[in-house]
Amino acid sequence: MIEYLRGELVELTPTVAVIDCNGVGYATSISLNTYSAIQGKKNCKLYIYEAIREDAYVLYGFADRQERELFLLLISVSGIGGNTARMILSALSPAELINVISAENANLLKTVKGIGLKTAQRIIVDLKDKIKIMGVDTFGGGTLPESAKMYSANTEVQEEAIAALTMLGFASAPSQKVVLAILKEEPTAPVEKVIKLALKRL
Repeated sequence: MIEYLRGELVELTPTVAVIDCNGVGYATSISLNTYSAIQGKKNCKLYIYEAIREDAYVLYGFADRQERELFLLLISVSGIGGNTARMILSALSPAELINVISAENANLLKTVKGIGLKTAQRIIVDLKDKIKIMGVDTFGGGTLPESAKMYSANTEVQEEAIAALTMLGFASAPSQKVVLAILKEEPTAPVEKVIKLALKRL
């Protein structure tokens, strides 16, 4: 089992990070939280979860152990797969997710794409006690750093956001419409913020 990968960050999008470890490039699926944490770095370390199925072998990468623990808790819930768990961790920071589950706020949780009210309630029922055991203090504030890299070219943010949303399973046309609307409201928003806002509107 792969515990973590450490090496040169050779490629990075809001959904995928490719790490070169001694000449072998590993593509890992990441959340927006991890994207924000490793953006702009030449080298990085990602904690890994391996999803091995008959038709695919997928690596999920996390900037810290806590986010991976939350991911593992999410996929332990019936009906929540790896991509849905990543979607939740892209729409909400670890601290926000802990607060939502602790406060039993199913209405906020069901704003995440693919999460209906019944699924949101199941997540809360299954995880609220486990979340308390983990402890909230280790997760920090959960807000994006002010130094999150700003792209000067609006079109670059637009293209990257649409590409990421398409990879997450959204249709291209509605994704483009929502991204353009967000950039019209916030022209200087970094790509991770545009995607987070889009996930709540699509």
